[in-house]
Amino acid sequence: MSDTQLKTFEVFHQSKRGEPHVHVGAVHAPDAELALQYARDQFARRLECVSLWVVPSDQITATTLEESGAWFEPATDKSYREASGFPMRDIVKRAEQWVNHDE
Repeated sequence: MSDTQLKTFEVFHQSKRGEPHVHVGAVHAPDAELALQYARDQFARRLECVSLWVVPSDQITATTLEESGAWFEPATDKSYREASGFPMRDIVKRAEQWVNHDE
């Protein structure tokens, strides 16, 4: 890229302190400092804003549509969510049977 070409910067906007930054668009600028000024003029004029981020578009790494299955399909084995590996469940069952047997 020559010095006369503009870079594309993705703009992220935070409307209130503690809230997440949200992607609001893109600006074209020769450098990050000017990109921040353009982002302020474009996206913080009408919206409440406490913080802006600008990120060069060519620095963003993303998944492709072809990869989406491998990245986002749910795991088939969810045994880690079950309590079957904990002995406490068996102890509670025996205690319940013992209480019910005495009644």
